Amino acid sequence: MTQRKVAFVTGAASGLGRAAAEAFVAKGYATILADRDEAGGRKVEALLREQGDCLFVPCDVANDASVKDAIAQGVEKYGRLDAAFNAAGIDGEHGRMTADCTLENWQRVLQIDLTGTFHCLRHEIPHMLKSGGGSIVNCSSVAGLRGAPTFAAYCAAKHGVIGLTKAAALEYAREKIRVNAICPGTIDTPMNQGLDEELLRSLLESSPAGRLGLPEEIAATVLFLCEEQAAFISGQAIAVDGAWTAR
Repeated sequence: MTQRKVAFVTGAASGLGRAAAEAFVAKGYATILADRDEAGGRKVEALLREQGDCLFVPCDVANDASVKDAIAQGVEKYGRLDAAFNAAGIDGEHGRMTADCTLENWQRVLQIDLTGTFHCLRHEIPHMLKSGGGSIVNCSSVAGLRGAPTFAAYCAAKHGVIGLTKAAALEYAREKIRVNAICPGTIDTPMNQGLDEELLRSLLESSPAGRLGLPEEIAATVLFLCEEQAAFISGQAIAVDGAWTAR
């Protein structure tokens, strides 16, 4: 059993999850890379093994049994769990008003973004209790802090992630498990690169910083929240958004 810290990252094949996985490995964590994209996940695993210890496990966060199995595989290999970044998520359909949001889109976004985060928490926490504590970072969004027109399902799910984060933080504070939510602004990831050009332009124009954030900037905040320097930070929804929510 390793005495190094062990991290579990969902959505590790791309975007924010991949950036966080890279940061954990670079810091010396044995890192469990979880994603439903098996080809992408194994590619990241091969690249990161040149820098440190990691293991790819297939995982669909919308499926509770899949999450349970993925975490169990990682803990079986590394012996413990100290940190987690629940990054997997989708934004769903774009441009539909709330009354036009399809039930299929609503259910799919909430199942992955909110229920998927719950699946992760409910299987991460027991292993952290056995390890004597740990830190969990859930991926919300600035859309979890403010309204997001034409993104009703995504906005509701990300607000829900913050509520779930606060409840878990209160419940496990004395067991030395910290739970926080990170709320990225518009970040240069495949998800946002796929946005409608006009929508992306309007987001950039409304950004006080005048640019997209970088995945590495989110990863650095996630890593900080999992380190001892952040030992008194829990139950928080932390915006990393170039001052967008400061209005």
